[in-house]
Amino acid sequence: MCTMIANQTLINGSGKGTDGWFEVRQVNVSYDHPYHAPLEHALNIDFVNEAEGPGARVAVELTLESARELVKSIEAVLARAEMGGYVDETLKAEG
Repeated sequence: MCTMIANQTLINGSGKGTDGWFEVRQVNVSYDHPYHAPLEHALNIDFVNEAEGPGARVAVELTLESARELVKSIEAVLARAEMGGYVDETLKAEG
């Protein structure tokens, strides 16, 4: 049964797909049937830029345990960066 649990968030970043690097403008997060992972349900994360078409997509399917470990790892790295004074939200100019 599909869960229909999904969230979309606008973001700023970059992703690398089959055609190289592209701007990432949205992340779609869901807990539902994965396309590839051999699981009944997974945490599915799609980093996309819909304006650039289907090639501008990076998809990840994780077990619940792996998703929770990823969240912990992200929080730990961000905390260390903040404590070290490395946080800079300024986008650097391309060049």
